[in-house]
Amino acid sequence: MIYKRAKLIEIVTADKLKLPGILFEPRKRTKRVLVYLHGKGTSSIFYSLNRIYYQARTLNRAGVSYFAFNNRGAYQYHKIYSKTGKKDKVLAGTAFELIKDCIKDIDAAMAFLQKQGYKEFYLIGFSTGANKICVYNYYKPQNKVSKYILVGGADDLGLFYIGLGKKKFDILLDLARQKIKQGKGKELVPRNLIDAVYSYQSIYDTINPDGDYNVFPYNEYFNHLKQSKKKLFRYFKSIKTPTLVVYGDKDEYAYGRVQEILEVLKRTTSAPEKFKFVSIKNADHGFTNKDKVLCRAIVEWL
Repeated sequence: MIYKRAKLIEIVTADKLKLPGILFEPRKRTKRVLVYLHGKGTSSIFYSLNRIYYQARTLNRAGVSYFAFNNRGAYQYHKIYSKTGKKDKVLAGTAFELIKDCIKDIDAAMAFLQKQGYKEFYLIGFSTGANKICVYNYYKPQNKVSKYILVGGADDLGLFYIGLGKKKFDILLDLARQKIKQGKGKELVPRNLIDAVYSYQSIYDTINPDGDYNVFPYNEYFNHLKQSKKKLFRYFKSIKTPTLVVYGDKDEYAYGRVQEILEVLKRTTSAPEKFKFVSIKNADHGFTNKDKVLCRAIVEWL
C-alpha cells in the first residue's frame, strides 16, 4: 500500500527515548489530530499497517490528521535507542514496560504535534492502549486532549489469574514483589512460572491488584474476588473528558460478557452525559474485517 502524504517521525520522550511514528495528513491543512496507542505483547504500528492505513485514510477524508507511534511497550522484548549519548540502548517492550511511563510517551507525542501547529487532540487506544489513556487521564486530568476513544480495554490481571490459577498467581505476585525489593526487577521471570517473556517489574505492574495497570478489573468485579484494596474502576471513573467506548461483541478477552461490561462502565462513569458506548456486532478483540464499521463509528462520534 502507498500513502503519499505519510511522514516518518521520531519523537523523544522526557527520559530521552526515541520512538518512531507515522503522521498522516489530509490535503487541506487541519488543526485536528488523532493519536493512536497500540496494545502490548507483539503489538507495533508496523505490524498493524492495514488498520493504520485504513484509519488514517478515513480520518484524513474527514479532515483529521492521524499520528500512530510505537510506545515503549511495542514488541515483546527489544531495545530502544536513547538520546542521552550513552552507548547502551534501553531495555524495552512489554517485557520491561511499566504502564505509568505511558505519560511520558503520550506527552512526547503531544509536544511534537503542538510544534507542528496542531491545537485539537484526540486519543484512541486499542486494548492496553485504552488502559493507558485511563492512566494518563488519572494522573494528568488537566491535559490537552479534547476527546478519548477506548477500544477493547483489557483485563490482563484477570486473564492471568484465570490462566495461572489462584495458587500459581499468588506465588508469582509474591515472588515478583520480592525480586523488585531486592533490586532484581529487570530479571526475566522463568518460563516455568509464566509462558511469556516478562521481567519481574513488568509482570508485577500487570498483575498487582492495586497497581496502575488494573484499570478494567472485570474478572474481580464479576466474581467478587476482593483482590484490590483500592476502589475498583477508579481510573475509568476519573474521566470527565468526552469519551467513546467500543467493544466487539465477540471480544475473546471479554469473558463472553461484553454487554455486561458495557453496563458496568455505564454505571461507573461519573460523567454519563459525556460518554457513548458502542458494541460492534461480530467483531473480535482485533476487529478483524471490521475496520470499516469501527472507523465509521469513530468519525461519526468525532
